[in-house]
Amino acid sequence: MNDTATAMHPTGNGLVGLIPVGIALLLFGWFLSLAPAVADGQSLRLVWDWVPSLGIAMSFLVDGLSLTFALLISGIGALVLLYSNTYLAGHPQFARFALFLTSFMLAMLGLVLADNLIGLFVFWELTTITSYLLIGFGHDTTKGRRSALQALFVTGAGALALLAGFILLGFSMGSFELSEILAQADVLKAHEMYLPILILILAGTFTKSAQFPFHFWLPNAMAAPTPVSAFLHSATMVKAGVYLMARMHPGMSGTDVWFWTLTIAGAFTAVFASILALRQTDLKQALAYTTLMALGTLTLFLGQTSGYAMTAFATFLVVHSLYKAALFLVVGCIDHSTGTREADVLGGLGRAMPVTAFAAGLAALSMAGFPPFLGFIGKELKYAGILAIGSEPFLFAAALLTANALMFAVAGIVALRPFWQRTGVALPRKPHEAPWPMLAGPVILAVLGALFGVYPDLLQVALVDPTVKSLLGSIEDAKELKLWAGVNMPLFMSIVTVALGAVLYLGHKRLRPALGRLVDAAPQFDNGWDKFLLALKSFAAWQTQIIQPGILRRYIFATFATVLVALGGTMIARQAMPTWPDLTDVTFQNIALVVLISAGAILTALTSSRIAAMAALGVVGIGVAMIFIVFSAPDVAITQLLVETLIVVLVAVALLRLPVLDENGRDHRPLDAILAGAIGLSVTLVLLAVLETPLDLRLTEYFEVTSWPEAFGRNIVNVILVDFRALDTFGEIAVVVIAALSAYALLRTTHPRKDP
Repeated sequence: MNDTATAMHPTGNGLVGLIPVGIALLLFGWFLSLAPAVADGQSLRLVWDWVPSLGIAMSFLVDGLSLTFALLISGIGALVLLYSNTYLAGHPQFARFALFLTSFMLAMLGLVLADNLIGLFVFWELTTITSYLLIGFGHDTTKGRRSALQALFVTGAGALALLAGFILLGFSMGSFELSEILAQADVLKAHEMYLPILILILAGTFTKSAQFPFHFWLPNAMAAPTPVSAFLHSATMVKAGVYLMARMHPGMSGTDVWFWTLTIAGAFTAVFASILALRQTDLKQALAYTTLMALGTLTLFLGQTSGYAMTAFATFLVVHSLYKAALFLVVGCIDHSTGTREADVLGGLGRAMPVTAFAAGLAALSMAGFPPFLGFIGKELKYAGILAIGSEPFLFAAALLTANALMFAVAGIVALRPFWQRTGVALPRKPHEAPWPMLAGPVILAVLGALFGVYPDLLQVALVDPTVKSLLGSIEDAKELKLWAGVNMPLFMSIVTVALGAVLYLGHKRLRPALGRLVDAAPQFDNGWDKFLLALKSFAAWQTQIIQPGILRRYIFATFATVLVALGGTMIARQAMPTWPDLTDVTFQNIALVVLISAGAILTALTSSRIAAMAALGVVGIGVAMIFIVFSAPDVAITQLLVETLIVVLVAVALLRLPVLDENGRDHRPLDAILAGAIGLSVTLVLLAVLETPLDLRLTEYFEVTSWPEAFGRNIVNVILVDFRALDTFGEIAVVVIAALSAYALLRTTHPRKDP
């Protein structure tokens, strides 16, 4: 699907387009009604049992941090859904698009509100799946399919690490409830599993929030329609990792490894992404890289524990969501109106699109950090927060200043040049103003950025202070949001940012070739992705050729070899080797049975006659039945004899009709014998280890007590099969019947062969 809109319909997509908007508005209104209680210091929690047997509850927590995210998700979601209703008006797949986008919004809300690790992970994966569907909405293009798969693979791989971290965290702390875990911060940081837990959780959050070196998937995700880019990849989905780092901040911050990992990764991502943003000519790609810069900045501040840093984090979180979603929607309006997003082509749109130019100007001024916009307050707080770092503050301050100056230049490229600079290049279409449903989102978001700048108390009381309290435990360390903080170092750094940003903007065309050469000299992770996929496919083809060539013997060999490695490796790793049993009580009868069974097994393996092999296999089965008789289980012995007789008959019918495969005349029996012996030894060791372990007989005692009073049966085994596990038995019978029917169908199509 082309990212430009289809033919515009004045009525959009009717109820299909308006119902999702209504859902988002209702959710936004409900969360807004909770703001006064949260601002007063209350935390609202809802719990109900989900998997009681495992101690897992579906619990939700509304505090300052989760409420801030919930308001951004539902509020921006409503505007994006309204925008989409016109942007994709008349699109044949719009209902599917609206379903995906609404589902993503709900999954994201579940993620930020979940107070249980398992519940949070479920919603985490739901956001991965729905974002995959949205990125690949234009599945008829190679680029759309590739970008969707890349995002799914990278974030999905990180999610596996995250799940492992959650499991370790839950078992280490004795609870899967986040609120209970974070209340034991000192215990967690002193725990021997703290470092593995931290590494696994950061692997999940870094991939989700596209921190270097996992950054490459996010710009490629711009293959999605513009409303998806505005919602998923600037305001919500990519901030899921940032949210989780913020949620874990009270329990895991304050250590050297937390500080250096987040600070270095965040600072490098911010500067690296800003450089890449300046070299882009596609407005959407430029905004994508500035999103990486913002994510790096938020990660950098989460590495700190000061009040300035946490206030800067909470403020910039809102600042970025407002201006970035507005600018993405503006780019969508430009693309719809002119048919292009190329900065070198666009120009002079101000007169034809005055409302769009107004929204773009306000959002860009906030992005550049001009007063009196909220972006200016956020920038001042960022500089104050970076200077409060105890280790190497000026190094990180220089990195942040460089990134902000580059963002200043990109803001001019995205919002100033397309509207007010002439290019003399003919546009694909004559520009015109977008319909009001497409303009409502960018105008509202841009105006909010200006309103909160003039009246910062509105934002501070409702969202910033409660968020800081969620991160630090109290609002005493929260810093005041104000336009004028006096003459100080942050103000000086802001002046330097504007001056340097203006120089970069004026010379960005001349800088692009040099930046291109610099970036091209660095490792290309996106190209590496293609090589990785090619290597993965080659490995899969090689593996399939080895273990799945259509030869039954190889299937069986691979299966039992895997069992051997799993059993033996686990016992060696867990040091669970048993002691050899005392054989003084072994009787002649026992020895005779062992000899009988062994002889049958050896004959089965050595004979070249199928008839002899089947007969020897029957001897093995009879020997096993006699073991049941010796140990006073005649009913099981009778069952064994009946089953053994049936198996011999069925195997005879099957084997005599199957062809003989000659694998180049090679005799595989020695290797098979070694594997069989190793499997037998492993199973023996496992059984001996089990016998050395005290058995939990509670279930046995339960069946002994209840089989007669409740099921009216004295044969406990029969009662278990027929009454207590009736559905299991029925399922097993169904499987056997289906397998028999399948075997019968296959045998009918196979010609019988003479026994060799």
